[in-house]
Amino acid sequence: AMKLQSPQFQALFTPGLRSVAELFEKKNYELRIAGGAVRDLLSGVTPQDVDFATTATPAEMKEMFRAAGVRLINNKGEKHGTITARLHEQNFEITTLRIDVVTDGRHAEVEFTTDWEKDAERRDLTVNSMFLGLDGMLYDFFNGYEDLKNKRIRFVGKANERIQEDYLRILRYFRFYGRIAENPGDHDPSTLQAIKENAKGLAGISGERIWVELKKILVGNHVNHLVRLMYELDIARYVGLPLDGDLEEFDRVTKNIQNLDPKPMTVLTSLFKLKDDVTNLDLRLKISKEEKNLGFFLVKHRQELTKALGPEPLRPYQDFVMDSREANTISKIHELLKYQGEEDLLREMQQWTVPSFPVSGHDLRKMGVSSGKEIGTALQQLRDEWKKSGYHMDKEELLSCLKKL
Repeated sequence: AMKLQSPQFQALFTPGLRSVAELFEKKNYELRIAGGAVRDLLSGVTPQDVDFATTATPAEMKEMFRAAGVRLINNKGEKHGTITARLHEQNFEITTLRIDVVTDGRHAEVEFTTDWEKDAERRDLTVNSMFLGLDGMLYDFFNGYEDLKNKRIRFVGKANERIQEDYLRILRYFRFYGRIAENPGDHDPSTLQAIKENAKGLAGISGERIWVELKKILVGNHVNHLVRLMYELDIARYVGLPLDGDLEEFDRVTKNIQNLDPKPMTVLTSLFKLKDDVTNLDLRLKISKEEKNLGFFLVKHRQELTKALGPEPLRPYQDFVMDSREANTISKIHELLKYQGEEDLLREMQQWTVPSFPVSGHDLRKMGVSSGKEIGTALQQLRDEWKKSGYHMDKEELLSCLKKL
């Protein structure tokens, strides 16, 4: 048996967790860390959030916490068996062990159990099906730890059955593959077969749930391999991707953006040939307005808004920002530079601050320009001069320029 005593594990024992552990121990209910947090701890990573599993039923937990004067946070998790308790400014999400009785490919009806293995059996992937006792003891019914060490992603039990319980697991398989596997193409053929046979089940999954997984795939490792696989296994059309995605452009852009930390939409847009592809994605996945606008922006400008030859390669991008009336143009330009693989220009652009035009109507009135219309015209002319100078001319230079004009 394996016992974990890493610094990341020790760090979990806050005053809050110590109090929770004490309550469960007093009542002889078992309490263990479950799922993703166990996977992270075994990989030497500090988990983002920690879920707990227990043999106590929701009713037993509620009674125990209330008797101890612990505040319960009213989350909607209770019908799935999850109670959220707040101790020492920290929330603890604790779920009763359960068995799925009926599943329809989207959600499950559950009944509670005290059998840890039965609960592990209904989880998606072996690396997500482990438990960790608060003493550091690992409970691993499906060789998840072996798979994690060998960087293998496998479904718990039969892939076919796990996928049919919740079709979103197809995308979770891809996401964890991109997170854990070392090399592209390291799949068990029977798993890919099961994914292909069940792909159309994704048509019934809500766009919001799909988009959460897809975004993580797009910014994980092996994105090129995984998206091509989505086309090969006939998944693409059910998750809002264009049937005739531009895989050549996608190849180019996924090379460009390595290490540049792009937004998911920046990576995805390389598959799109037309504006309509962004609209169709939005219809299926209900992406945010900002994501949609970024998609439109990249499709429209990726070809013609490129660096200038000569000493000022950034000028076209800077001019675009200066001429733009929209709020977050700069961040869109950053994404465009990532898309184009312009790493050095991106760094320069990130350090550039938008200069402010030094002349106001007030300055012109002082110089005797009185009519509103004339002021407007003069300001525009000065703005053009200022732009030609690369935004370097100061107020004095511009006003003396006005005299010439």
